[in-house]
Amino acid sequence: VQLVESGGGLVEPGGSLTLSCVGSGEIFNHNVYWPAAWYRQAPGKERELVCEITGGGSRTNCVDSVKGRFTISRDDAENTVYLQMNNLKPEDTAVYYCKAEIATRPYWGQGTQVTVSS
Repeated sequence: VQLVESGGGLVEPGGSLTLSCVGSGEIFNHNVYWPAAWYRQAPGKERELVCEITGGGSRTNCVDSVKGRFTISRDDAENTVYLQMNNLKPEDTAVYYCKAEIATRPYWGQGTQVTVSS
């Protein structure tokens, strides 16, 4: 199993970015049910949950600090999970990681840097 994030970059406060996390590997050919989540880690801080989504996408949840600004979604036909981020703030600056749970085992991507600065 491999997870590859993309879509990070430098954006001004108030701007938007969409992160993508693409899963690959033989197991994805078997219609597995895989909950997923986005986490982030800012310099000097612990990794924290940002948003999570159930397998199939019936339920989502985001932490209070990003509610109303971030949206998590998925396209299971493409083995992809997205994080739409709007009205970005400097405090959103961090490395963003995708996590998937497959057969109760967690898998992590390598991370993508998001920097919010003027």
